[in-house]
Amino acid sequence: MAVSLKDIAERAGVSLATVSNVVNGYRPVGERTRQRVQQAVDELGYTPNLGARHLRRGRTGLIALAVPELNNPYFAELAEIAIAEAAGLGYTLVMENTAADRDAELALLGGSRRHIIDGLILSPVRIGRAEVLSRTADSPLVLIGEGVYDVPHDHIAIDNVAASHTAIQHLVAIGRRRPAFIGATPGGDRQSAHLRVRGYREALAAAGLPYRPELVARTDAYGRPDGIRAMRDLLALGDPPDAVFCYNDLVAVGALRALAEAGHRVPTDVAVVGIDDIEEGRFSTPTLTTIAPDKREIGRLAVRRLIARIEGAQVAAPLTVQTPFRLIRRESTGTASG
Repeated sequence: MAVSLKDIAERAGVSLATVSNVVNGYRPVGERTRQRVQQAVDELGYTPNLGARHLRRGRTGLIALAVPELNNPYFAELAEIAIAEAAGLGYTLVMENTAADRDAELALLGGSRRHIIDGLILSPVRIGRAEVLSRTADSPLVLIGEGVYDVPHDHIAIDNVAASHTAIQHLVAIGRRRPAFIGATPGGDRQSAHLRVRGYREALAAAGLPYRPELVARTDAYGRPDGIRAMRDLLALGDPPDAVFCYNDLVAVGALRALAEAGHRVPTDVAVVGIDDIEEGRFSTPTLTTIAPDKREIGRLAVRRLIARIEGAQVAAPLTVQTPFRLIRRESTGTASG
């Protein structure tokens, strides 16, 4: 027979209202009383009906994480973290794949799932600040990634300029003088690719190295094949690079493949650095030096901020949070630190 709140109240010797306040977190309860109620909950093995609780509050108990590429290991790892965090807070996280499509991003931004989900975590690629500012949906929204800034919503990101600067600084420190960048793309100056190119150029200037436009390779997307094609083009130059910094680890894995096919030794001939610290880079040959964002902090913070706003908690005004990152040196630059 299912344990009821009345059973807990009788075991703890408190009122039904007190039990409800403790279990549902409606209002503060004295610590000693809360402990008595919690002890009764544990002894009786009570499991709250989260679905009923959400319905009583006019919610579904579902939140969504919308990403541009479900098959990208970075987003898969981030989703795993976010799903666990949401579950710990009594919510179910569902995935949405926008396929980096502008219409799909706009539809989600406009509240196309508002009757199904209580709030949205969105990683935008094709929309920018203007589209977010024109949003009319009133459901809570948290942005992740580097596509938009200065909007009245929480935004969780890394400092792309600083991350790129760190990568090039490392390559310069190991003696490279012709580092290339793979992953430039047309678009607004606040997109992550442009920020990474900006950090690349600033790091070159700081090291007293010239900026060579031919060493900045454009890609249509950010997968392994894009890295292969761009690396082949760079190797065909009259004065090819002695290092390459890639938009992400998937592109870097493609670059490693192209270098191996062309008979170039990594890192002796060309050193390689990526971004994301996906698991694949820890098992590639050679293992991949990478800029590692704190995925756990990004996932946890995005979920916590979203749920706090769903539940009307007293949280700070919307803000952009830049989460930590670190350089992990591996075999592709001839060193190892993790």
